[in-house]
Amino acid sequence: MILVQNPLLQLSGNKYWIIVLSALFLSACSPKIRPETKKPETPKKVEKIEKPALKVKQATISLLVPFRLDEIKLKSATKADVEKAAIAIDFYQGFKLGVDSAAATGQNFKLKVYDTQDNNAQIGDLISNGSLLGSNIIVGPVYPDGLKYITNYSISREIPVVNPLAASQPAEFGNPNLISIVNNIDLHAEKIGNYISKNYNPTNTIVVLINPKTASDEIFAKPLRAYFANSKKVFAFQEYGSVFTMETKVVKGKQYVILVSSSDKKFVVPTLDKLMKIKKTGLNISLFGHPEWVKQNYNTEELQAFNTIVSSSYKVDYTRAEVNTFIKKYRAQFNFEPGEYAFKGFDTGFYFGRLLAKYGDDYIKYLTKENYKGLHNSFHFVHDNTSGYINTSLMLLRYKNFALNIIE
Repeated sequence: MILVQNPLLQLSGNKYWIIVLSALFLSACSPKIRPETKKPETPKKVEKIEKPALKVKQATISLLVPFRLDEIKLKSATKADVEKAAIAIDFYQGFKLGVDSAAATGQNFKLKVYDTQDNNAQIGDLISNGSLLGSNIIVGPVYPDGLKYITNYSISREIPVVNPLAASQPAEFGNPNLISIVNNIDLHAEKIGNYISKNYNPTNTIVVLINPKTASDEIFAKPLRAYFANSKKVFAFQEYGSVFTMETKVVKGKQYVILVSSSDKKFVVPTLDKLMKIKKTGLNISLFGHPEWVKQNYNTEELQAFNTIVSSSYKVDYTRAEVNTFIKKYRAQFNFEPGEYAFKGFDTGFYFGRLLAKYGDDYIKYLTKENYKGLHNSFHFVHDNTSGYINTSLMLLRYKNFALNIIE
């Protein structure tokens, strides 16, 4: 059974969320997860049940997600409030199916689920009342503030903490026990830079960074700029605030590699239109976009005309048998289609569940050795003594035949 701590309150006049909660509790049972009984009015004490000797050790996973359903009233909730709760439910349900699949190997799990309510005080209560003691691994909190808050506890107790969704720089947390799933923006810049260095000739290539220089644009522009400043292959590198400025300085006969650091549609759409006009004058252009472009809709014919490439940490291949098996199981158990975060949850739950089943308490020693090709994203971890374990697995996708195709 999955133990949901800090019970969520049913909301008067809010039948939808009550149904969701009922599904959440009813779906919690798994024949491979050992039951734990607990009085809801005394969350600080966990009653231990005597159990027969097991062939394999029971592993305890604590999942910290911000359901916040006790606070949300649909009539007054903002779209952002509802979306946050939906992400938490989607991730939890996928995660549970992942742990269930790992349990099929014969390992027994105690999966404890806590509603952090997106509130550090709630996390503090879990720490002070001992709820997290005995955890082999803690997954979450899902937002950076919560991850920072739990850092000291993770270090003092030497409990690995998984950052499952935030694309933050691992160095921000200073936690050697942190496991970062989502690739930070520096890794995206490095992936693109390495591809350009490998596939373009510096003697006839000009790399151009189109950077409007807002704070959000600079997040991607900075590591791109740094990569080419320190590259072993020396490319001619130029930076402009827009392609309109670049147009007046183009050199005919050169190969132009255009990097766009923005994901602002109001900027990107006219940029693509202008690049098309420039291309029609005979300029040879290859385009590399912002990672967020995979979630946005742009003129596909224009993107294909530039052989546009974007970096991404995830892509679901619906031709894979494993993907379709997961979708069928998710539909059968939850009566919903799995969303992006259900896939993320499954990969996280299955990967770490399998590690625990295979290596027990020593699983962390094998994190950098056990690669994983998931349903949604893949894992290849490297270790840093101060920032912890960082997933470096990234792919490059190219727009071709009206689809995004993996090229690397």
